[in-house]
Amino acid sequence: MPNQLKAYSFIATSLDGFIAREDGGIDWLPTYGDEDYGYEEFFSSIDALVLGRNSYELILGFETWPYGDKPVVVLSSRSDQIPRPDGGRVYTSGGRVEEVVRDLTDSGYERVYVDGGKTIQAFIRSKALHAITISRIPVLLGSGIPLFGELEADVNLVHEATRSFPDGLVQSRYRFDYDRA
Repeated sequence: MPNQLKAYSFIATSLDGFIAREDGGIDWLPTYGDEDYGYEEFFSSIDALVLGRNSYELILGFETWPYGDKPVVVLSSRSDQIPRPDGGRVYTSGGRVEEVVRDLTDSGYERVYVDGGKTIQAFIRSKALHAITISRIPVLLGSGIPLFGELEADVNLVHEATRSFPDGLVQSRYRFDYDRA
């Protein structure tokens, strides 16, 4: 029997809850020296990534491919039009979250990193996101792309930890409790 896949997210938001500007811009994110806010430890613990197409295309614009040789699944209905980075292991899926989770589980993956607003929202709606780490950046954008979208019902979370950093960033980790009414 395959191991149970667990999906995690590690994401930054503005203090008012946006993950990007209306145009997708993330120029407001800090680029602080050597502090990585626990990202490297988190990233080293995951087996593969699941990204939405918009997030993937944004990342393709970075100077270097940040995911090394970890497998990346890009959710897109237009899989034939996805550019591939040099050295990256990129696959596409037009399937629903349940199919993606099943395929990743069948491939032997146990811990996946889910990124991108719509993708995170889809994993939450499917009750497939195990935990989320949210780093709140001390900036107000006023408008933009929200981290969370509409839900059919309340989703309960269990607070696991909160850390604050000297630059004002506050990071909290929550585990989803889909069974609690």
